[in-house]
Amino acid sequence: MILDGKAVAAALKADIAEQIKTLPERFGRVPHLVVILLGEDPASQVYVRNKGLAFEAAGFRSTTVVLPAETTEEALLARIRSLNEDESVDGILVQLPLPRHIDSATVIRTIAVGKDVDGFHPLNVAALWQKLPCIVPCTPKGMMKLLASAGIDPCGKHAVVIGRSNIVGLPVAKLLLDANATVTVCHTRTANLAEQTRRADILVVATGRPKTVTGDMVSDGVVVLDVGVNRDKEGKLCGDVDFDSVAPKASFITPVPGGVGPMTIACLMENTLECFLNRFRGQAPE
Repeated sequence: MILDGKAVAAALKADIAEQIKTLPERFGRVPHLVVILLGEDPASQVYVRNKGLAFEAAGFRSTTVVLPAETTEEALLARIRSLNEDESVDGILVQLPLPRHIDSATVIRTIAVGKDVDGFHPLNVAALWQKLPCIVPCTPKGMMKLLASAGIDPCGKHAVVIGRSNIVGLPVAKLLLDANATVTVCHTRTANLAEQTRRADILVVATGRPKTVTGDMVSDGVVVLDVGVNRDKEGKLCGDVDFDSVAPKASFITPVPGGVGPMTIACLMENTLECFLNRFRGQAPE
C-alpha cells in the first residue's frame, strides 16, 4: 500500500488552518514565519516560494527575506539576531544549503532556540535525545506521522535507517527508539548493507543517492520510507529507493514525489504554530 503523504499532509494542514482561525481573537494575531534565502538558486527559490504560499493559504503570516549570495556571515548573523529580538516573529528558518563562505552550524546556533522551527538548534537536539520538550525536526516528525496514519506501530519492530545526518537520519533513529523499535543506523561505511536492510521491518532511506535500495535488498512485508528526491539517468524524478523493484515486496511504501516531502511542509507549519503558542504561554526558551 502507498503511504500517501499528500493526503495525510492535507488533513494536518486543514487541522492547523482551523486552529489558526481562532488565534487572532485569543492572542491578537497569527503566527509569523520568516524565511531567509541567500542567493538565486532556482530550486531554492521555487521551494521557498511554494512554502510561503502554503503558509499563507493556511492562515499564517509568512515573510521571505532574500539576500545576495555574497552576503557576509556577520551580516547574516546580524539579521538573524534582529529577528530574534522582533516580538512579531515566531519562527525563523534559514534555507539550506548556504554559500560555502558561511558556516551553517554557526547560523543554526544563532537562531533563538524558541524560534527554531527546523528543530536544528543544539539545545533542541539535546532536548530530543534527553526526552525533553523540544521542536522536532520536520522530516523525521512527518515520517512518524505517516507511520501512525497507517496504523504502523514501531514497537518491537526492527527499524533500519540508512543515513546519519543531523537533519534526518539521527533524529528519526531517536524517534523510532522512543517508539520502542530496535534501531540499526547504516551509512556509507556500512559493510554488507543489503544484509542489514533485509532484516528491516521498517526501512528509512536517506542517502541522497538515486535508487540506492533495490528489490533484492529488502524482505517481503517491509515498510519503506523514502526521503530522497533525485533525478535518474533519464532525468525523471526518483527517490533513494528503486520504487519499481521494491514496491512489490513492501507492505507500505512512500512514493516520490508525494510521500515524505508534503509531510515536511505540514510539520513545519505545526512547528511554527508550536513556537507561537509556546511564546504566548511563556514556555519558549530564551
